[in-house]
Amino acid sequence: MNTVEPIREMDLVLDVADYLKSKNERDHVLFLFGIYTGLRISDILKLRVRDVREKDYVYIRENKTGKEKRFPINTELKPVIVNYIQGKKDFEYLFKSPNFPNKAISRQQAYNILSEAGKAFGLSSIGTHTLRKTFGYHMYQQTHDAVTLKDIFNHSHMSETLRYIGINQDNKDKAIMGLSFKKGGRK
Repeated sequence: MNTVEPIREMDLVLDVADYLKSKNERDHVLFLFGIYTGLRISDILKLRVRDVREKDYVYIRENKTGKEKRFPINTELKPVIVNYIQGKKDFEYLFKSPNFPNKAISRQQAYNILSEAGKAFGLSSIGTHTLRKTFGYHMYQQTHDAVTLKDIFNHSHMSETLRYIGINQDNKDKAIMGLSFKKGGRK
């Protein structure tokens, strides 16, 4: 299994979102939902329209941990969701499969959507966890609050969170690039 990375460049995040919007509204909303909530794809795919309609918060029981989780619907995401669910029935899956009357897209289909979008922008280490990692990476860049991220991700250790969102790798890359053996050091 290949390691997936967050999308670090904000312009690239916006480009991928625009690309998906031009292809398919569902895929665009799936991408935005992932980067704005930081939920695992398995938890996103089980959501139904009723879970988000006229809500400020969404309550779930995480698939992986079994823990209950409440998360707010970000103010930038909310109008996207309101527009997307217009005309949809409460019982419908939020990210419905076109091949089945009332079934969500599969995890594999979500991966295919993201992988194809990534390839369009030369991103090779992209997968379903990219959404969660992108959420974490940009939240950390904007807040520098690793403690809250650790809580959101239910990680045991801060180092796990920083490694997960790619901050450790960024720091290692920066340190190595700054290394100099010239007399007087790097200028």
